[in-house]
Amino acid sequence: MKRTGLKDRLRRGDVVANAWLTIPSAFAAEVAAHAGVDAVTIDRQHAPIDVASMVAMLQAVTHAPAVPLVRVGSHDPADAMQALDAGAMGVICPLIDTPEQAEAFVRACRYPPRGGRSWGPTRAKFAHDGYDPDVADDEVLTFAMIETPRGLENLDAIVRTEGLDGVFVGPVDLSLNLTGRPVVDLEAGPLVDALQDVIGACATHGRIPGGFAGSGDDAARMRALGFRFVTVGADAAHATRGFEAAVRTLRAGG
Repeated sequence: MKRTGLKDRLRRGDVVANAWLTIPSAFAAEVAAHAGVDAVTIDRQHAPIDVASMVAMLQAVTHAPAVPLVRVGSHDPADAMQALDAGAMGVICPLIDTPEQAEAFVRACRYPPRGGRSWGPTRAKFAHDGYDPDVADDEVLTFAMIETPRGLENLDAIVRTEGLDGVFVGPVDLSLNLTGRPVVDLEAGPLVDALQDVIGACATHGRIPGGFAGSGDDAARMRALGFRFVTVGADAAHATRGFEAAVRTLRAGG
């Protein structure tokens, strides 16, 4: 089983770029995975992506330079196992509020004796030639999402979870929960304070700080704050902005 090297890069302190996939299309996933990013994440929480679409998207990026991850819809262990059995090499789990939830999530992503992942790499054994459970345990990335005040209150205990690779922050949900408004202000305020707390906790316990940014400019700000696994935007949002810009240019020249 070939190692992706992504976890090693993150552990060394490299900053890696991640593309967020919300369009249920294998071709769209393939395009994003060849756009120079280091990873792509299929969003099964908010995007209209079912299991069949997820599998097709994972198949489409098999030979791409980018490493495929999945943001599952819940912290039900079955969701994480299904994504990994389909060939994902990492899982981002939303709404982790307690260390118990973080521990259950990590257990679902590691085979015994390190965890409780059930054996059944249905597609993974074809996607990753010479599939090896020990290598899979070492390579699979696990990110717990911190999105609520309760998650922040339990941040230190969550980050201490054995086997957890990192923390991933959704700034929009975190801002909504902290301020009542889904507006991302990366300059000052309670959101920035919370992000700095995450960075500090990750530094203290040797975890990878990851986060979502909707644009290249915000991704650069997230990097400046200390995040190392940085989403540089979502496919649908980038397409929308690109078309809108083209239409403005056309109409301005009329």
